[in-house]
Amino acid sequence: MSTPQTVQQLQAEWVTPENFRRYGQVISASQDGKAYDAEDANLNLQNGIPRFYIMRLQGRGRKFHQITRHLQCTQCLGSLEGKDWFIAVCPPNNDVNQPALEELAAFRIPGNCFIKLHEGTWHAGPYFEHDAVDFYNLELADTNKVDHFTHNFFKSHQLEFEMV
Repeated sequence: MSTPQTVQQLQAEWVTPENFRRYGQVISASQDGKAYDAEDANLNLQNGIPRFYIMRLQGRGRKFHQITRHLQCTQCLGSLEGKDWFIAVCPPNNDVNQPALEELAAFRIPGNCFIKLHEGTWHAGPYFEHDAVDFYNLELADTNKVDHFTHNFFKSHQLEFEMV
């Protein structure tokens, strides 16, 4: 017999550099030739071989029940073709093995920028309502094998979330 799950709605805010600062950075277009500064992605890719690739995702919707973090590197995500998308995040808490449920937040990311996640930021996504979206992803080559810690809200709280 399965345990009934509750679907909890998370209000997604449009991402800004200010409201996303706890979780990472929002990177937008800048003029060619601009010197490196605090508006550029502050990356940590020193613990392995960087991997920059395009991942194709299909039929994701806006619901999730798992959230993941990477402790050894930053991660950058952005959509191609100007498509907006959603991500849920929780701030890094490297000394605890689960996210702080009360600090879970959701963001809507426009298709004209990308996000960089701080090391240890819990994240669920990308999610979207388009049929399919291609995303560029910058992480380490072995991130999903050696630095992939997932928490399941079904198991811990009988919860599923929907970003609205």
